[in-house]
Amino acid sequence: MALKKGENAFPAAPAETPFWEKPLAELTRAEWEKLCDGCGRCCLVKLEDDDTGTIYHTSVACKLLDQGSCRCGDYPHRRRYVPDCVRLTLDKLKHIRWLPPTCAYLLRFHGKPLAPWHPLISGDSESVHRAGVSARGRIEAGEDEVDTDDLPDFIRLWPKRWPKKARW
Repeated sequence: MALKKGENAFPAAPAETPFWEKPLAELTRAEWEKLCDGCGRCCLVKLEDDDTGTIYHTSVACKLLDQGSCRCGDYPHRRRYVPDCVRLTLDKLKHIRWLPPTCAYLLRFHGKPLAPWHPLISGDSESVHRAGVSARGRIEAGEDEVDTDDLPDFIRLWPKRWPKKARW
């Protein structure tokens, strides 16, 4: 059989779907972990009103959060030092109300694409910080520096909002 002009004898294999576009239930544990954009916003202390259930976000960081990288300083052993640290799973995503709206896990859970600043899209781990989406430079204290009774003084709106001024 003769090839027509412009026809390739070896057609290209179909492009494989990037793992972050697959349904969350299909991700391997390693892929699941790579989905985190490293914004650090989920690692800020949150307060819950016992009467209303309202969640308030603060600008106070977990004691393990590296404020420069916005990554956990001891991720494999975090539960040893922070027993109430939540291991995010697909089942827990259905009930957690305090993740930031830019969270890749939430976006993918709702069938939305990752944001352009996500390192998996940009290829650069600093893009989330340059876009102004992370907690870098916005953390006012570590949790070991603030008395529990003073936490309400650190309530901020930005951790639970989609940043209006996200640069990209």
